Amino acid sequence: MADLITVEDPADPRLRDYTGLTDVELRRKREPAEGLFIAEGEKVIRRAKAAGYEMRSMLLSAKWVDVMRDVIDELPAPVYAVTPELAERVTGYHVHRGALASMQRKPLPTADELLATARRVVIMESVNDHTNIGAIFRSAAALGMDAVLLSPDCADPLYRRSVKVSMGAVFSVPYARLDTWPRDLDSVRGAGFALLALTPDEKAKSLDETAPHRMERVALMLGAEGDGLSTQALVAADEWVRIPMAHGVDSLNVGAAAAVAFYAVATGRPGA
Repeated sequence: MADLITVEDPADPRLRDYTGLTDVELRRKREPAEGLFIAEGEKVIRRAKAAGYEMRSMLLSAKWVDVMRDVIDELPAPVYAVTPELAERVTGYHVHRGALASMQRKPLPTADELLATARRVVIMESVNDHTNIGAIFRSAAALGMDAVLLSPDCADPLYRRSVKVSMGAVFSVPYARLDTWPRDLDSVRGAGFALLALTPDEKAKSLDETAPHRMERVALMLGAEGDGLSTQALVAADEWVRIPMAHGVDSLNVGAAAAVAFYAVATGRPGA
């Protein structure tokens, strides 16, 4: 059973995991280096715990102690009870959901390990917006994608904003980082995957025409908002695919486009 510890000093070193949560650059460097990430809100904390992540500590305002009592009673980690005002001074923002947890990261699998058993894979290139990362993971989980591969410069899926937007779906879809971009795409192809590059380019075939849901193994490549996939990534792809547009709209937000494309490649949809 966890100890419930009341903390009144925002400079208390025991709260170090939660300091400066709004400093994106600091947290992006610090969290992976220290092997931690922050889960925010009751549902996300519970999902992280259910996914097997070890909890380092929790930071709760008083009204959330009873809500999280069952979690607290099972924890060996300390639980810090603070006022909303103190939580804001520590984290740098008003913690609307009233509950934060510092979780221990797990070692990432390798791309080869994921490719050995997957049939439907997402590959992201240079997606640096944490909101888009979270939205893509949520759609990937909901629509049956098996794994996510990230180029070396993609944002951290376990950054607080990504986790929050995904509603904890980042814990449901395994992911790995590719070490060398775009050379490692050859390894994906070598594992039997057709590399489909999602692009609004007119030379691309529509997803319906390509019928990726009938393919044995598909790796769907997504680029960053605005820039899209790089020339090198497009050249490396086996085929270019697009979502047909109407009313003069040329493209969708990458999160929305990903959801549409994931449905198109899903093997369990009607007509598959």
